[in-house]
Amino acid sequence: MMKKLNQFVLSCVASAVALTCTTTFAAEPQEDGMNVGGSVRVNYGYRDYDDKSKDKGGDFNFDVATLKVTGQKGDFGLAAEYRFTAKTNFIKFGYGYYKIDPDWELQFGINKVPFGNRGVISNSWWFGIPYYLGFEDDHDIGLKAIYKKDGWHTDLAFYKNAEYGPTENKRYSTDLYTGTINGTEYHNEETNQLNVRQTYTAEHAGGSTTVGGSVQYGQIYNSKTGNNGDRYAVALHLDSSYNGWNLQMQAMQYEHNAADAVDSNKIGVSVVGWQYEIASKGQVYNLNIAKTVNTDWGSIKFYNDFGLMTPDVDDDSYDNSLQNVTGMAIAAGPTYTMIDFVMGKNMTFSTANNDHVGLPEMGNDWDKRININFGYYF
Repeated sequence: MMKKLNQFVLSCVASAVALTCTTTFAAEPQEDGMNVGGSVRVNYGYRDYDDKSKDKGGDFNFDVATLKVTGQKGDFGLAAEYRFTAKTNFIKFGYGYYKIDPDWELQFGINKVPFGNRGVISNSWWFGIPYYLGFEDDHDIGLKAIYKKDGWHTDLAFYKNAEYGPTENKRYSTDLYTGTINGTEYHNEETNQLNVRQTYTAEHAGGSTTVGGSVQYGQIYNSKTGNNGDRYAVALHLDSSYNGWNLQMQAMQYEHNAADAVDSNKIGVSVVGWQYEIASKGQVYNLNIAKTVNTDWGSIKFYNDFGLMTPDVDDDSYDNSLQNVTGMAIAAGPTYTMIDFVMGKNMTFSTANNDHVGLPEMGNDWDKRININFGYYF
């Protein structure tokens, strides 16, 4: 299983983290105009816990190509992005929008779920632990209303279901999965989800500070028995910038109560080309710090992203999952390069034997890897 996991990990995580880069380099739509942009990315990875990777000095591969379309005519507009990896292809988002007035906007289609920090709760190519649980940069099918005025930002949303069916593992962001994982059979589907997020941004000398809270509630449909369970998540978050420094903090709790579960302590999820298990209930804490240095040719952002997940289930053998990423992001013209040193403990994708989040740990070590991702944006 780990062999297949390592084949997919590059496309899985890289295709996700390009959000920040795409936003940085893609042109904004003009009034009554259309823009087409995108990117091409390649990736180098070295895993010190993998003998083949060590023997070869790492691997250098094609990562992802993206195509992004944005357009506006009057008060109506659209936005879409599609991604092509070495193994598969999938949509990230695709929605139409209507600007009711200067303060309100409606979005319908596959749009970003308003939960947690308004951007992402990470700086690195690797994303944070919430991404691997389905709570960072998630995109589902539904209707979202956005209100912005005088520093206040309100998001109200309803999502009927995930962007792809529950048996599909080709997807940009993490969702509940229907299928067999490590011998456990899951029949879960996300449905009827409500989201509310409220933030406030205060401008101050040298930068700004955004504080807020998020609430999410939805159902879990069991396609085998026809019964519904439920799920919820809550979060408090802060994003503060001052003279090139940035501090992100977030604390969240989530719980999945699947109907007719074989094992109520865990649940199956999937993300681009892979599926794995997570603890059905837990808390997640993030603490990220970054410093951006501007140069004559672009900028360099130095950062450290730390995440901790603590399972809160009935089985005492379940262990904490941890991830720390130290790195830098280099922006120069149309290019964006991220150089990361990743340390993982009991964490999917960043460890050798622990293909899960929050389940019992195999071994007791921090695994390490180096990742360099280079992208050209147009």
